[in-house]
Amino acid sequence: MDETRVALDRLILERKCTYSGISRLLGRNVSYIQQFMRKGSPRHLDERDRAILSRFFGVDEAVLGGPARRSGPVIDLVQVPIFDVEASAGYGALAEMEAKSAQFGFDANWLRKLTASKSPSLSIIGVRGDSMEPTLSDGDDVLVDLGDNQTRLRDGIYVLRMDDTLAVKRVAIEPQGRKVSVISDNPAYPTWNGLDRRTVNIVGRVLWFGRRLQ
Repeated sequence: MDETRVALDRLILERKCTYSGISRLLGRNVSYIQQFMRKGSPRHLDERDRAILSRFFGVDEAVLGGPARRSGPVIDLVQVPIFDVEASAGYGALAEMEAKSAQFGFDANWLRKLTASKSPSLSIIGVRGDSMEPTLSDGDDVLVDLGDNQTRLRDGIYVLRMDDTLAVKRVAIEPQGRKVSVISDNPAYPTWNGLDRRTVNIVGRVLWFGRRLQ
């Protein structure tokens, strides 16, 4: 195994990631990194993949077989885990929490503009279904603040637990503040009004979403 593969293997092990998780981070098929590591295919990481991995692991591209980057300010990245779990934005897909598949690095200063919560309270999960169209689409990834939940409930988009299902919905506080509405942005799906806010099981508030361009 050459130096690049040894270095990448060490970085993946240190971050407790998986080959398949890193492959998904790159937008590749799940066996891409395993083939690179074990079978030598491709022979070298391409420029785009090196750039993504360099930012994700916080290392110079030279460690991954690329040219050394020019010296400059060090960017403080907060690593947020990506979990193999999906929240239904449709009709009730079961979602079971699995081990984290990867991590994504956010600039610390940028992240502080979104939330005061620390990284242990943050996670990234996927969205399944179209009930939150056009705001959120099937396949989007959402950044969820698990520390921003029932006690701080206000208007916004939240991940809710409904029986054994996670759901992404808009929550609106009704007049006088005792009741809430749980809303599907897509009018083809149901909305629930007049719910006692204490009965709505809030997992966390959605802060940000990412979407792959088609």
